[in-house]
Amino acid sequence: MTALEPGTDSAPRPAGGYAGIDIGGTTTQVALFTAAGLDPVAAVEVPTPAAEGGAAMVRTALAALRDLVRTSAVPLLGVGVGAAGLVDARTGHVLVASDSFTDWAGFAVTAVMEEALGVPVFLDNDVNAFLRGEVAGGAVAGASEVLGMTLGTGVGGALWLNGELFEGPHGAAGEIGHVPGFGDLPCTCGGRGHLETLASGRSIAARYAERTGNSRKLSARQVAEAADAGDPDALAVFGAAGAAIARALLIVAGTLDVTTTVIGGGVSGAWHLLHPAIAAELAAEPPVSGHALHVVRARLGAQSVAVGAAARARTELEKIEG
Repeated sequence: MTALEPGTDSAPRPAGGYAGIDIGGTTTQVALFTAAGLDPVAAVEVPTPAAEGGAAMVRTALAALRDLVRTSAVPLLGVGVGAAGLVDARTGHVLVASDSFTDWAGFAVTAVMEEALGVPVFLDNDVNAFLRGEVAGGAVAGASEVLGMTLGTGVGGALWLNGELFEGPHGAAGEIGHVPGFGDLPCTCGGRGHLETLASGRSIAARYAERTGNSRKLSARQVAEAADAGDPDALAVFGAAGAAIARALLIVAGTLDVTTTVIGGGVSGAWHLLHPAIAAELAAEPPVSGHALHVVRARLGAQSVAVGAAARARTELEKIEG
C-alpha cells in the first residue's frame, strides 16, 4: 500500500487529487497526486522569491500549482504545505523564519491559499512534512516512533510518536539541531554549542576552513569530494559530524525511548562518510534501554516534503469526512 492509497477502507473516494508544496529558501517544489497513488502525476520546481516577501512566495507556489492542475486535469481536493521556519499548524501562520526570508514570519499561509484556491490547506514545518513523507511511504514506512533529522544548511528535527506527529505545546518538538552540549561554537540561532555547529552543511564547510587555516574555503559538497579523495581534514570533519549526530540520537533515545531515526537533507548525500562515524559512536555507547538504534537514510529524497504535505492533507480531509 502506498502513502496516498485509501488503505483497507473500500468506500469510494471522490475523484480528484491532493497537492504537496515544499516552500524552501531556494526553490519551491509543487507536486500533484491522485487519491490512489504515491508517485506524483505532475510536479514542478520553481525558484523561491524569498527576498520579495511572503506574499510573493505564496503567489509563486499558487501559480505553479494552478498550472499543474490545469494541465493534468486532476480536480484539487486539498493542499498540504511544508514551509521553512517554525510554524503553527493550528493557525496556519509562520511563527519564526531565518534571515534568508523577508516578511515570512507572521505570514498567514493557509488563509491566503484557501481564499485563492477554494479548498482546504494545511501547513507544516518542512521537517515535519519530511518526516510525514518518510513514514507514509519512505524509509520508515509504517513506523510508530521515529525521530526525523534533516541535514541541510541547518539541522532540523521532528518527532513521530504513537503513530502521529508530535509537535509539542509550542510547535518545536524534535528540534534536535539546537540541543546544546556539542562544544562552544556559536550557532546561527544565537546559542552556542548546538548540534548544528558540527553537522549542518554550512558548519561542515566552516569547520573544514578552520582546520585548513582558512586556506581552502569549500562548500560541504566539495568537502565531501575532498574526503573521498583521502583528505584527512575533510575526513575528520565528517567524522566529527557523524559522532555528534550519534550523541544527539542517544539523547533522544535516553529521554523518549525513540530508537529509530531517518536522516535526510543535502548533507545526507555523503552518507558513506557520515554513517561509519555514527555507527562507531553508537556501538561504543549503546542506549541505556539496551535496544540498538536503527538509523537509516531517507528514501524519498527531494520529494519527501511534498509527499508528506500531501499525505497530511489527505489524512485531515478523511477525518473531516468521517
